[in-house]
Amino acid sequence: MISRLLLLLLWLGPAAPVGAQTYDIVLSGGRVMDPESGLDAVRNVGITADRIARISTEPLAARRVIDARGLVIAPGFIDVHQHAQDAASGRLKAFDGVTTALEMEIGVPDVASFLQRKKGHSLINYGTTASHAAARSRAFDTPFSEPTLVAPSGAATDQPATPQQLARIEDRLNSELDAGALGIGMGIQYTPGASHLEVIRMFRLAAQRGVPVFTHVRSFGRIEPGSSIEAVSEVIGAAAVTGASLQIAHINSSCIADAPECLSMVAGARARGLDVTTEAYPYIAGFTNINSALFNPGWREKLGVDYDALQLPDTGEKLTKERFDQMHADPAPTEVLIFMNTQEMVETVIANPLVMIASDGEDGHPRNAGTYSHILAYYVRERASLTLMDAIRKMTLMPAVRLEKSTAAARRKGRLQEGADADIVAFDPHVVSDRSTYQAPREPSIGMRYVIVNGSVLIDAGQLVSGNFPGRAVELEPGKRRSEHHP
Repeated sequence: MISRLLLLLLWLGPAAPVGAQTYDIVLSGGRVMDPESGLDAVRNVGITADRIARISTEPLAARRVIDARGLVIAPGFIDVHQHAQDAASGRLKAFDGVTTALEMEIGVPDVASFLQRKKGHSLINYGTTASHAAARSRAFDTPFSEPTLVAPSGAATDQPATPQQLARIEDRLNSELDAGALGIGMGIQYTPGASHLEVIRMFRLAAQRGVPVFTHVRSFGRIEPGSSIEAVSEVIGAAAVTGASLQIAHINSSCIADAPECLSMVAGARARGLDVTTEAYPYIAGFTNINSALFNPGWREKLGVDYDALQLPDTGEKLTKERFDQMHADPAPTEVLIFMNTQEMVETVIANPLVMIASDGEDGHPRNAGTYSHILAYYVRERASLTLMDAIRKMTLMPAVRLEKSTAAARRKGRLQEGADADIVAFDPHVVSDRSTYQAPREPSIGMRYVIVNGSVLIDAGQLVSGNFPGRAVELEPGKRRSEHHP
């Protein structure tokens, strides 16, 4: 009996690692950090197809084993405020550790065509909201298409909508939600003609459809009427009276010097049962279209800045009144940097536990390429104003939880757990850094050694894998769509 057992063991060979021949990829020996469970330990991560199949202290065998010793292994970063959806920007986001980049603040003019265009051609996961601004322009019979996201200042932005136009706006938004939009995106400051009633009706529609409203609030600054406090009050009030979930975009640049008070308003709303969240980007300059309604008369007084606070990307030209008037009158959309915040205030906002990180990424601003690595390099490593786990939580779990209102699939994102989507970053915490600047905004970040999207290695040993487009759509779940679609 003993001899037969010995022969059997010899035939089987040496003891195999746990799960031998099971996994497609194993990340071996890295510091695994999961913001939901709090796991922060050396582990081996086994990936099968597009899911995390095993997290273990034991060795795991796979078709490919990646040595992750010395690297932090975390969920891929989720950017819920990414305007630039072109291929070049997708590449920059990947090098910044972003595995999902969504256009949620404003939305795109046509959801179905956006999703179709991206399908099979995206490095990272993508999705969008239904655009109130675009629906409003259609209702005013001045529709626009990508890459335009907000209309130039004019009737469709500055005039109130008639009852018939409001009905057309709502009908369009319903159709866009049926096409897969993850919520309703509103840039209220870019449509100042929208009445408070119109805002409430859009929130009511979102509540009826069970999706959040993502919004750029109506105004900024301290001058009443039209202050940041008033603008935040409007959208929190709309959420309160309709029951809609609300995400306030870039509270750092919408509230500027009053950001702490605005954050206290968010905290107060949450304490009283409202589903209100917010986000911020870690830069002092904003970025927007110079011919948009944001620059309607009175903008300098509201912001407390002058024309020289405006700067053209790439060239660094600071504007004069004459140059501003010329560009503002030009119907062609031109982006401009606007320096209106302080580093101290931005740091205060970023450190607040209610604030998730989102880039507001647009081509021409360094935040498009460097937001997430900047958080890791400056706020975590240099300033130590955030712990590494808290930074990861703000860049992964918090945005994933916000998306759960729209799709149950978000419960598999933003976590490093068995059964979660294999959207993973492995970075060197001592090296990771942003390189994009206001003068060179398209420089890719460094330090992301491996980026995995849906189980496919996209960045391999710091190099982008060519010809690989593993990104998938993040869409409104089918149960939230209507059976009938309206044109």
